[in-house]
Amino acid sequence: MAAAMAGAVDLAAVKARSEAAARAQAAPPPSAAAPAGAPGGAVVDVTEATFQAEVLDRSFQVPVVLDLWAEWCGPCKQLSPVLEALAVEGGGSWVLAKVDVEANPALAQGLRVQGIPAVKAVWQGQLVAEFTGAIPEEQARQFVTELVQATTGGAVPGGAPEEVEDPRLDAAEAALERGDLAAAEAAYQAILAEDPDHPDAALALRQVQLFRRAEEAGPDALAAADAAPDDVAAQARAADFLLGTGNIEAAFDRLLDLVRRTAGEERNQARQHLVELFAVVGDQDPRVATARRQLTAALF
Repeated sequence: MAAAMAGAVDLAAVKARSEAAARAQAAPPPSAAAPAGAPGGAVVDVTEATFQAEVLDRSFQVPVVLDLWAEWCGPCKQLSPVLEALAVEGGGSWVLAKVDVEANPALAQGLRVQGIPAVKAVWQGQLVAEFTGAIPEEQARQFVTELVQATTGGAVPGGAPEEVEDPRLDAAEAALERGDLAAAEAAYQAILAEDPDHPDAALALRQVQLFRRAEEAGPDALAAADAAPDDVAAQARAADFLLGTGNIEAAFDRLLDLVRRTAGEERNQARQHLVELFAVVGDQDPRVATARRQLTAALF
């Protein structure tokens, strides 16, 4: 993949300007400018006012690729159609966010654009990869393919593939029915060893592992976490117990509070555990969407 660059750009400053611009003017509806044929806003125009919603917030669901361009830029006119076609072809697995650097100079400055066309990838509020200059379609395709695989594994949010019964799931489901979480975990792991891209086993395995952690933690985990409010491991165990017993919002809130209180590696560990819990619950749950927005605010 193109060069990793986490932390190279101060997205907090970009976010602050985006919020100020949004307050100063009524922001246009998200994805309003997507060209015809782009499914679900696969291509969007972004301004300072919409950067928070269209890039930072959305990057917690799918990777967002920034295409920084200008009308006078010849190479931009070569690269942009390639990226737009790839985004439409991607069917929602990633979003192309187009930024006119002449119309949004402060945004370009905050993103440290040295030349155009410039392409920068954002995932979970962090810049993760970039390249500058027009590149052939084959290289652009490789860039976005590797980005999607490294972030979401190629999953398309909201996709509804036809369900096909898989007899390999029977052993895992039977183990769950008799309450044998260890056997269920082993069964799902065996499926994934044969088929790493199985549509159901990965999520089921995460859920079983969560239930096992919650069972091991027990209600004592809450008291232990309350006694050590900045202990990431203790807070993670308490959050696991809460989620495993159906207290979804309380689990999210505990880790969100920890993200707000900590910094550095501890904050990153808390963020990662919270994102794992989001995956267990699923993006279709509105409580996940709410917590994702709160996480974005806490990080920046």
